[in-house]
Formats: sequence, C-alpha cells, structure tokens
Amino acid sequence: MPDLPQALEVEQTDVGSYFVANYPPFSVWTAAAAATDGLAALSSPPADVPLGLYLHIPFCRKRCHFCYFRVYTDKNAREVEQYLDVLAREWDLYQQTRALAGRSLNFVYFGGGTPSFLSTRQLEGLVDRLTATRSWDEAEEITFECEPGTLTEAKLDSIRRMGVTRLSLGVENFDDRILELNGRAHRSPEIGRTFQYARAIGFPQINIDLIAGMLGETDENWSACIRRTLDLDPDSVTIYQMELPYNTTISGDLLKGTGQFRDPLANWSTKRRWVSDAFEALEKAGYHIGSAYTAVKNPATTKFVYRDRLWQGADLAGLGVASFGHINGVHLQNLDTWETYSASIESGTLPLGRAYRPNHEERMIREFVLQLKRGSVRPGYFQEKYGVDVLERFSAELESLGPRYLAQRSGERIALTRDGLLRVDVLLHRFFLPHHTGIRYT
Repeated sequence: MPDLPQALEVEQTDVGSYFVANYPPFSVWTAAAAATDGLAALSSPPADVPLGLYLHIPFCRKRCHFCYFRVYTDKNAREVEQYLDVLAREWDLYQQTRALAGRSLNFVYFGGGTPSFLSTRQLEGLVDRLTATRSWDEAEEITFECEPGTLTEAKLDSIRRMGVTRLSLGVENFDDRILELNGRAHRSPEIGRTFQYARAIGFPQINIDLIAGMLGETDENWSACIRRTLDLDPDSVTIYQMELPYNTTISGDLLKGTGQFRDPLANWSTKRRWVSDAFEALEKAGYHIGSAYTAVKNPATTKFVYRDRLWQGADLAGLGVASFGHINGVHLQNLDTWETYSASIESGTLPLGRAYRPNHEERMIREFVLQLKRGSVRPGYFQEKYGVDVLERFSAELESLGPRYLAQRSGERIALTRDGLLRVDVLLHRFFLPHHTGIRYT
C-alpha cells in the first residue's frame, strides 16, 4: 500500500483520470469477455435487482475543451435521425434477451453529449418508439441532461410531458468569458431564462451542474458562481472538480505543448477549497450534502435514484455508441465508433464492445468504494449482502486514513470527514486490489 501522505501530494492538475466511476478499472475490460461473459449475462435469468435504462445522445453544438465523452458536432439532421432509429432498434434487441424481457424500468437517464440537442420532433419520436417497446410510466426517476442554450419553451414543455422528474442543467459556470474559454456553447442569459421557465412548468427536481477548476477560473469568479446558484434556488446542485483524461482538447495541448490554452488551471487544493466553500454556502442556505458532488434542498423529496441504484448493483441497459451498462453482475460497454455500433445493430446483434465479470470480492469492493463517495457506508449492508465484515477486511486501509480523513469507524457506520469527502476519488484507490492499483484507469 502506498504511503498516504505521499500519494496525496500531487497537486498540479495533470493529464489522467481522477474520477472513480466504476470498479474494477475500465482498462481490464476486454472484447473477448464481451463475447463470453457479456452474452452469457444477457441470456441468463434476470437478477432480483432494479433495472434502469441509459440513453446516450452523443450530439453537441460544440465540443467542450474538457470533454472526454464520445460526442459528435458534425452530424446533419439525417444522420441524427439514423442514429435515433438505431438506438430504438437496440432497445428492441434488448427486449429479446432473457435478462431483460418483460422487466419494468425503475429509472431512466438521458445523457450525452447533449440530449436537449435533439429537436422537439426528434425527441418525441424517439420516446414514442422506446416506450412502445417498454413503458416507463412506473419509473421512479427519469433524468434529462440539458445544455441551456438548446432549450426552448416548446422543447421544455415536451420534456416535461415525457415524465422527466429531474431536469439537469449543464451550467458549469455563469461567466461568459469562462464559458467561451472552455468551449461551452451556451451563455449566461440563457441559464436564467431556461431555469425560470422550467420552474414555472413544474419539473419536480431541477438540478444545476457546476465545475470547479475550469480554464481561467478565479476565486472571485467561483464566489460569483455560488451566489448566482443560490439566487436561482435549485432543488439540487452537483459540483465536479475538473479532471483531464487523455482525450480532452486541453490534455492534448498539455501533452504536445502547443500552447493553445494560456489561461491558468487551478490545482487540486484550490479546487477542493472551492468545493468546500460552495458546500458551506449551500449548507448555510439549508442544503444538505449528499455526496462528494451533490447538495440537495430537501433530502426527503430530492433523490438521485440513478446514482444510488447503480452504486448498489442495479442492472442498467446502456443504449448508444460507447455506452456503459451492467447486467447480471457483468460490466458492459458498447462498441465505441459510430460505424461499428450502427453496423452491429443493423445486423441484428447487440453492439457489445468489451466486458468484465467481477468476482464476489470485486463486486463487494465496487459497492464499497462507490457508496463511500456519499461520505459514509453501513458495515451491516456488506455483512448482509456479501458476508464480509468490511471493518476487518479494510482494517489497514481505514487505519491509514487517520483522523484527518476518517470521522467514524464503528459497526454502525464508516464515515469520512469533510476533508476526506473532498478528496474521496484519491482515497478510493487504497481499497482496490493490489493488481488494480498503479494501472491506467480507463
């Protein structure tokens, strides 16, 4: 196990993945496992867990300089229509599998890319086809990600009629100069107009996304972003500390030394301080901190079902190019190019690109590290589900955190301090199996 203080000394924002989204690392998933474990998972009886649906809408008006997702900015209307047709056909194929046939949906998530890039007609046509195959009327949560500049009142009305329960606005920053520097397509006046109309037509939950550490961000700018967020009074706020995976425009500039971007990047200690300041301001305004990235106004009514179900091992059918899923305990990712993804579905085959079947211990570790991102875990949950005493299994790892990062360690609860929560993605690697540390994450 690496020395903790030394591992936490890296302060410069360098190129590489920081955010722990899953376990084991994506780099150990393989194409060979897609053809064996992936297909076997789909042909097996369904697990007794909730089922969710993720829809990857990979279109954007512009590619943000920090973006590392599979997105397209050059597709015309005909190509978008073709993609939506293929997406719906993929859902039809999933309904023919033993693992998914006849199961109801507990949650639905429209992600991207920019789902709100679609026209109202395109969006309504896609939803009609998907729900004709499997209704989501009983889903506990339907989330829809938006870029403020792509929304009209008519489109928001349509999204509301779809049954969306959480509208997530990708604000990221309220300053037009910062938005421009980072390649964002929207501008600040669009944020207020969109938010006010969305509030007026009664979305149950409106979420605002912010990013701490964008190019050119300063203390003054960040303080202004917090004030603007509080003025809007959203139901929930998500805040991410900006990372630089290898395939971002900023990363390419840093690695090649081309000097395209001259504005400063905040280091990790600054980003943690900014998130800490935001959390403190939100708490003073009555919000509750629900994870390393989220604050909610009313925990009794404002939920993140998609997040919590996945962190407890739910099934997820991931539709779309390069989309991620999880069926019967097996991690899946779709083929990651437009051509191979489309060709697979057009041939009547699910477009599995790579997969990984974790063993019992890896599944337990996955849930432990992901749930710890909420700030605490219940040892009893892991004893009941996995037959593992996590206090004993992770005794050395928990001991190494010390009082600076670990607030409670008992049979009732393992809890991080606020300082631990703010750097949780660094701490989580300590709970990985030895052969999963020190390797490329993605």
